[in-house]
Amino acid sequence: MEERILKVLWNKSGSGSISPRVLIPIGWLRDMGVSDKDLEIKAIYNEETKKIELSK
Repeated sequence: MEERILKVLWNKSGSGSISPRVLIPIGWLRDMGVSDKDLEIKAIYNEETKKIELSK
């Protein structure tokens, strides 16, 4: 298991709304079998544990 601290980028649109983005290391995505051809991955947020799970 590898642990890293990831940056959260906050983007502000022209209308003033804010959207967060988290950059995932490419090595992790490659290990998951995600390539540049894959435009979507599945994300599950568990409200009880406050954890996000990603899968292809």
